[in-house]
Amino acid sequence: MLDIKIIRKDIEKVKCAMLSRNQDVDLSKLVSLDMERKILVSQIEQLRVKRNKWSEEVGKLKRENKDIPRGFIAGASALKDKIQEQDKRLLIVENQIEDFLVRIPNIPDESVPIGKDASDNRVVKFVGEPKKFSFKPKYHWEIGEKLDILDFNMASEISGSRFAILKNEGCDLERSIISFFLDTHKKKGYKEIIVPYLVNRVSMRGTGQLPNLEEDLFKCANDDLYLIPTAEVPVTNIYRDCVLEESSLPQKYVSYSACFRREAGSYGKDTKGLIRNHQFDKVELVKFVNPETSDEELEFLVLDAGNVLELLKLPYRLVLLSTGEIGFSSSKTYDLEVWFAGDGMYREISSCSNFKDFQARRMNIKYLKNKRRELVHTLNGSGVAVGRTFAAILENYQQEDGSVTVPEVLRKYTGFDVINSRR
Repeated sequence: MLDIKIIRKDIEKVKCAMLSRNQDVDLSKLVSLDMERKILVSQIEQLRVKRNKWSEEVGKLKRENKDIPRGFIAGASALKDKIQEQDKRLLIVENQIEDFLVRIPNIPDESVPIGKDASDNRVVKFVGEPKKFSFKPKYHWEIGEKLDILDFNMASEISGSRFAILKNEGCDLERSIISFFLDTHKKKGYKEIIVPYLVNRVSMRGTGQLPNLEEDLFKCANDDLYLIPTAEVPVTNIYRDCVLEESSLPQKYVSYSACFRREAGSYGKDTKGLIRNHQFDKVELVKFVNPETSDEELEFLVLDAGNVLELLKLPYRLVLLSTGEIGFSSSKTYDLEVWFAGDGMYREISSCSNFKDFQARRMNIKYLKNKRRELVHTLNGSGVAVGRTFAAILENYQQEDGSVTVPEVLRKYTGFDVINSRR
């Protein structure tokens, strides 16, 4: 959530920032509400001063055993009613201001390229070279079904479209990827945490999924609970309404979880395979950092996410997203896009974002700096998406005979080197 002081100070700058995100936000209503709030606060303060003076006068008359004029009592009662009426109106206005503010996206960092869509993203670097095959590479779903480690038809019968069942060595490969990611990130100083998959509305609001992104969430029908779209939500909320010691920053967490998304608005895109499913596994990295170091911490986060891909020897490229592509809560985002040999293209496997104080303000997460409470900066990134890693391994490590070689770093987890065809 943006600090309303920023809007008061330079409303035109905020308007330009929203336009750069393709958001035409009408701030005039917010300005009007903010002005009404100021007037109400001033009026209530004046009424309370008057009420206090009357109270002092009543006390004086009582001490002197003098009668209190009837009109004086009626006036005091009317004053009390007026204050209560103004307090109620102030609460309504403050709620309207907050409701307005929580719907405004974050301001892009100055280093983010201005653009309307993905064509304006900036490729920062390429890491690794895509393998040249002596045969035409197959898609991961073709490979997985042939090896009898993926079953989309059975999943569709059980749950519907955009679900997958892993079988046989596919289960081993999935677990090996998760364990490898967790072990690698823990060696980098991240503390592992296992969190609930169901969270309340307050938690979703804190990270910015609500109210704007509700259409992409799965909600329980009879409870005010949501299935998490990413472990970012519960992990970031662990410090809601907390004050951290400056010396304890940065706080770094890694968490494996299943994730659930409706993928609203993506119908017709990537409907086959593991790329855009309603349920998928992911290892998430979350940081709580000192604002003075958040830019540097984002670069470290990107390196940590990229490191697991390099250890797996999966080619990828690093992309700085434009203002039209960054998420609602993000101030700056890098995407890591891994090479898919079957598609012959790079696809996102991780997004690493700096939210600055946007989420911390919504969740009231602060740290103690020189005896003053200041908002922390929060960051998060996929470390990385497990299902897409599974798919990338199948496509990049496929052999002409239909088998798939297991990446060397995973073999101590799987217990085998190759997945051979069962058909």
